Amino acid sequence: MIVRERAAGGDAVGALVLFHGRGANENDLFPLLDVLDPGRRFDGYTPRGPLSLPPGGAHWYIVPRVGYPDPATFAESYREAAEWLDGLPHEKIVLGGFSQGCVMALALGLGQGRPRPAAIVGFSGFLPEVDGWELDTEQPFPPIALGHGTLDPVIPIEFGRSTDEKLLAAGAKPLYREYPEGHTLDPPFLLEVRGWLCKNV
Repeated sequence: MIVRERAAGGDAVGALVLFHGRGANENDLFPLLDVLDPGRRFDGYTPRGPLSLPPGGAHWYIVPRVGYPDPATFAESYREAAEWLDGLPHEKIVLGGFSQGCVMALALGLGQGRPRPAAIVGFSGFLPEVDGWELDTEQPFPPIALGHGTLDPVIPIEFGRSTDEKLLAAGAKPLYREYPEGHTLDPPFLLEVRGWLCKNV
């Protein structure tokens, strides 16, 4: 797996892993490492999705329709990303992502048979509905922060609200925020997440 790395400023307290969105690459969220972790407490990693698909860029899975990843491509990327994650030399791992990358962070952090991360931060994504993946409701949930734009034309706000509702029903207590934006990152929420991470990890 192709991964861009940013070393911690001293002894790392763990790893911060950010998964990019559809059609982007490992460089897309790399600056976000310093936004969320300005003190460089974590070793930072931004992996590249393994698929090259139209209209270009890297992808984590094929999208037949929003909310329902293609099972075959999702399963392969999930397996590859899980193997890579499990090989990181860190006990504490924070998972995060935007859009399709948010889906991967939630899936890898909350799927059955997966170790729980130290925290999850997700932007403009959802819990996937896909054969072969199930939400693990047996293990205690990690701290989870989720944000979604109410004007999102790519992944409508209903997906963010549904994810929040599903997590609450399963026993999680996510920090959930909406903002009057489209399919993008909200700077005030990023600052809130930065403080939230310092407090929770």
